[in-house]
Amino acid sequence: MSNPVIVFLGPTLPVAAARRVLSADYRPPVAQGDVLRAVMDRPAAIAIIDGYFENVPAVWHKEILYAMSQGIPVLGAASMGALRAAELATFGMEGVGAIFDAYADGRLEDDDEVAVTHGPAELGYPSLSEAMVNIRRTLSDAHDAGILSVPARRRMQEIAKELSYRDRNYGRILREAEEECDIDPAEIASFREWLPMGRADQKREDAMLLLSRVRDKVTSGTLGVRPLYAFEHTTMWEQVARPVLRTPV
Repeated sequence: MSNPVIVFLGPTLPVAAARRVLSADYRPPVAQGDVLRAVMDRPAAIAIIDGYFENVPAVWHKEILYAMSQGIPVLGAASMGALRAAELATFGMEGVGAIFDAYADGRLEDDDEVAVTHGPAELGYPSLSEAMVNIRRTLSDAHDAGILSVPARRRMQEIAKELSYRDRNYGRILREAEEECDIDPAEIASFREWLPMGRADQKREDAMLLLSRVRDKVTSGTLGVRPLYAFEHTTMWEQVARPVLRTPV
């Protein structure tokens, strides 16, 4: 493989842990224009895990379509990658993992399910809140382990969902659950005790699965993409792409 895979990664997984699975060109969370710039490096593939949104323009669907039209496979999982993969699966983007599956089949719809606040790059993007998808998985595991009843699991899930993604953390959820009259205090206490060992990280699991999938495809020589569309060079595309590339596209 002459050129490495480019992976956009941030708070979901430390780069050091990712490198143990896949040797790649690791870049910060993807933002608008980053995939377009990555195409110029002619990578073997582009893998999107984390991405910016809200205060920074999110990666544009059309730049992913452009990458695939140039014969560059684009895969996604865990966070922004799962969102874009679900939206572009019919065009040839490959999604990986449980979070992608949930978006693809409609069980999840909201962007805030994967959103977190995090610290700066120089500190390794430490997560400052908990992703809703991780909370759902953790509460489900607690129910399966006999820690939470169905009503308690559902109500704690509702409490988490009602919070802004910026405020989601288990301390806040437990405090609000303790104020509820319809949740058994014994269940809350059991969950609090179980949580340090039982806490799940679905985003991390999906990211690791994506990296493993790409590694296996590289090893087997099966990386590839067949775009299921004809790429259209629209006026809007030219306006967005030309400043990024500073050359005709």
